[in-house]
Amino acid sequence: MVTTTIEDLHADVLGCALRRLDGRSLAAASCATAGLRALAADTETWRALCLAEWPSLALPGSSHGRRLLLAALPPRRLFADAFPFPSPDAAPGVSDGLGLPGELVSAVDVYHRGAPLLSRVVETPASSPWFLGSPFRVEAVERKRPAATDAASAASPSPEELELSWVVVDPSRGRAVNVSSRRPVSVGRHWYTGDTLVRFAVVLGGCKFEATVACAEEGRVAEVSLAAEDADGAAVGGEGALRLLAAAMEAPRRGGDGEPEEAKRRYHEFVRRKKGRKESKARREALVDLCCSAASAAVVLTCLAAVALR
Repeated sequence: MVTTTIEDLHADVLGCALRRLDGRSLAAASCATAGLRALAADTETWRALCLAEWPSLALPGSSHGRRLLLAALPPRRLFADAFPFPSPDAAPGVSDGLGLPGELVSAVDVYHRGAPLLSRVVETPASSPWFLGSPFRVEAVERKRPAATDAASAASPSPEELELSWVVVDPSRGRAVNVSSRRPVSVGRHWYTGDTLVRFAVVLGGCKFEATVACAEEGRVAEVSLAAEDADGAAVGGEGALRLLAAAMEAPRRGGDGEPEEAKRRYHEFVRRKKGRKESKARREALVDLCCSAASAAVVLTCLAAVALR
């Protein structure tokens, strides 16, 4: 009786089959045998997987940001860093000895029902005093430059069905992290512009990174931006955001199908905690105002009594 194993297939056939797997299945297959591990380590297989996962890396034309991104990280490292969710407990002090990134490259992809809708690569110089001292904010699509060049943007997608991947890469260190919850954590309407705001957020080191996709009334994606906020609701500066991102890049990753829901739960917990801190601060300020008013009234009454008894 002749026993046939999967490794009896030609390497080209096995390689073709492996290219049809997702990243998690490909990593699992590489643990089966030494032969499959060698085939699964093929750089082109992982490159194809990354290009399928993040269409922004395959945009036509020459882009310094895309070349820099692909040159800085081998495809397998990029996938291992950017596909799993970052640990929310990453402490900013972890990366102090490594220095801050001097430049960030963002690969931003918006999907509708799993199909790519909009893709951008954004380069952000991060070493200037202006950036380090200003509130952290990165614009992937600005309102003055609407995404009319994307053919899919005319499809008037439903905002609730949008998904977002925002991969931030430090080219100098060769590390990356995905700072999006992938699925919306909240959907609301802007009180002034009437745009629908679709928010994607992750909590890192006690702060919140929130990516906002603004959809105009006709369904067009008008703006995509990323900002950071601390537990008191104040904007995180560029230097603080860089420390948080560097720590998240170095921290362990977390996988699992339930991570988007976990990210949403952590977001709402962050919002509740921020609201509680704001209410507690308002009560303290009201108590201080009351004490000051009482002290002022006591001083006035003392002065009046002194005048009356003179």
